[in-house]
Amino acid sequence: MIMKMKMEGVQDSVTRFLGKLKFLFRKFVFAVLSVGPIPTHIAFIMDGNRRFARKHNLKDGSGHRAGFLALMLMLRYCYELGVKYVTAYAFSVDNFNRDPEEVKHVMDLMVEKIEELLKEESIVNSYGVRLHFIGNLKLLSETARAAAEKAMAATAKNNTVVLLICVAYSSTDEIVNAVQESYNEKLHTLQDLNPNGSNDNQINVGYSEKDLEFAVKLSDLERRMYMSVSPDPDILVRTSGANRLSNFLLWQSTHTYLYSPAALWPEISLWHLIWMVLNFQRIKHNLEKKRKQL
Repeated sequence: MIMKMKMEGVQDSVTRFLGKLKFLFRKFVFAVLSVGPIPTHIAFIMDGNRRFARKHNLKDGSGHRAGFLALMLMLRYCYELGVKYVTAYAFSVDNFNRDPEEVKHVMDLMVEKIEELLKEESIVNSYGVRLHFIGNLKLLSETARAAAEKAMAATAKNNTVVLLICVAYSSTDEIVNAVQESYNEKLHTLQDLNPNGSNDNQINVGYSEKDLEFAVKLSDLERRMYMSVSPDPDILVRTSGANRLSNFLLWQSTHTYLYSPAALWPEISLWHLIWMVLNFQRIKHNLEKKRKQL
């Protein structure tokens, strides 16, 4: 028994030593990377959780749990590097068409993981992370929506780093919602100005300055986007080697560096982060130049 306790103590010491060594290595590498521009915002399409589970013969749902751990690890790396905003595509509007049992499992898992994020010892509280849940939250289950709203309220005063979790999200839904809200805002303004008190639900299209004053502008749409709480992403990552955006941040990614490693999402590592940042630094000047030409 004494020998066993000693061995466990040695193992703990070795584990702590290796952890400290890894931290010092990251600190050195990030210091080197910081000589160049550091991205402000990195967005992730977390593709491959289910394939990871099949690949390793894991139970249903284990892939999503492994994916959550990968997200927490990547969030820690991004914080240490100095990335202010991290966005994760967790569940799309289209995913609600999957098997109802799978959807229910994801909603239940979301509630469980949100509760973990709010614990005192979690990365959210350790690093001062502010949480935003982005998307058409009305589509979530009642418990998931309540948990998301609770998390946003609990972290509203945090400002060190921002984690945006896209659930019940798609770019087309985001754009349609922005158009509808902008239209409603203009309509209400016109109705308030109407001396006859008419409830006419049409905005007349014309070419006079007065008409153009109430036209829906680009700035109106951008203000109404779900993602208006963050700057556009500098890097957009899709794991599993897929070369498509899957209706994610289409509006915001015009001048974004796209990176698609072959690794499944739970397999993403520090080396992937280093490589994507190095490539971003190499082409950042060209991206900025194209952005200024608009």
